[in-house]
This record gives sequence, structure tokens and C-alpha cells, in this order.
Amino acid sequence: MSSAIRMYPAKPNKVYVYATCLVDMFSPQSGLDAMKLLERAGVEIVYVPKQTCCGQPAYSSGYEDDAKTIALSQMELFPEPWPVVVLSGSCGGMMHHHYRRLFAGSEQEQSVNQFCDRVFELTEFLVQVCRIKLDDQGPATSVVLHTSCAARREMKVHVTGRQLLSQLSRVELREQAYESECCGFGGTFSVRHPAISEAMVQDKTQHLAETQAEQLISADWGCLLNINGALEYQGKDLQGTHLATFLLNRLEGSNAQ
Repeated sequence: MSSAIRMYPAKPNKVYVYATCLVDMFSPQSGLDAMKLLERAGVEIVYVPKQTCCGQPAYSSGYEDDAKTIALSQMELFPEPWPVVVLSGSCGGMMHHHYRRLFAGSEQEQSVNQFCDRVFELTEFLVQVCRIKLDDQGPATSVVLHTSCAARREMKVHVTGRQLLSQLSRVELREQAYESECCGFGGTFSVRHPAISEAMVQDKTQHLAETQAEQLISADWGCLLNINGALEYQGKDLQGTHLATFLLNRLEGSNAQ
């Protein structure tokens, strides 16, 4: 995993958008909203329909050969030297950091590293590359932000998510207890260890609900599926929204979550 301080490029004219399989399957609107945000920031969107999974489930389960096959198939879809903006910090971490490890010492190492250098998580790209300025048009509200483990520890995008929310003049960001702790999803972890996962999401939903925030926001749909499912099972009204949708609604003055 690269430990060098990241140097950010000037804002490009075009970007690829990597929606992630979870956004594609469970919340296509989040992907469309993210693309609208990027267009508002002044970049043209190129979306490749053949994109699928980044390979993280295979990689985290120890199937490195399968992960390599998936990684190569995905990288081939983005041949132009444009940034690849990823709508998930965990997928971003896989593509920016772990692809490097998978191909270290191989004949593809140089080309893979060049691809990895082009991968940015959405909030990171909006803040660090686009330097986006948000004009809040929404009603007063309070939110609590959940950031996935990989987004926080690998991509450091809990910082950029907060920076975006801090630009919204009528949004109060509330702090949850044990904010950095995992929600229990962890991709295949929740399948292999369901009892532990259930206990972890129970703690996470309790801490989120205790903030009494009106809205839950996250930039990772894996976490949102896990947390929203637990909240619904518990009979709580709080439900999570992808950060892209929330930000776009604020810019357009919509009351929708």
C-alpha cells in the first residue's frame, strides 16, 4: 500500500465514474446524483457500462488470483488517462492501494501503478481536485456521518466528507460515540461471522440514534445497507442516504433525503 503523501492534479476536463456494484444494484440514483455533482463542478462524465466489481470481496477472502483477474478486467475498461472517480471509499481503497500489492513485482506493475494513481474517491476528488464550493439551499437540519473503515483508514476521506458538509450553512453535523468503529459489514466478514457482525451493527445503530440527528449520511453503500437494514429491523425512523444525494439535494433546495 502506498504511503506517500498524495499530490493532486489540476481539475481535468473529463473523468471516468466508477459507480461500484452496490450503487449499481441498490441505489442507481446515488450514482446519477454523484455524476450531477461532478458536472456542476465543471467536469465531463464518462461512464463505462461494462464495469462490475472491483475485486475486493475475492481479495479480502484470500482469493488473490481471482482478485487479479477481476482487477485486470476492470482496468482495461479505463484506457484514457482521465481520473477514475469511485463512489465508495472501500472500493477506492482497493483500487488505489491494493491493486498495487496484487501486482507488485509482476510485468504489469508499472501500468497498474499508473492506473492506481488515477483513482480517487468521490469526496476526495470534489474537495482536493475540483475545489468545489457548495451553496446551501436546503432547510435547516442535523446529520450524523458514518465513514467506512477502508474510507477512513486507507483513503482518509472522513476528512473530505466533513469538509463538504462543513460548507453547508444550514446543516449541523453531530458527533456519534465511537465514530471510527466498524459497522460490522466488512464485505464478506458479515457473511462469515454473522453473530459478531450483528453485535457490531447493534452498537453502531445505538450510537447513531443517540445523536438524535435527523439524517444519517454515508458515502459507502455497503455500510448503508447494513446500517439501514438494522435500523429498519429495530423499528427506528432514521435511515441513511448516500452523501452524493444529500449534497445534491442541498444545492437544489430539495427537502428529499
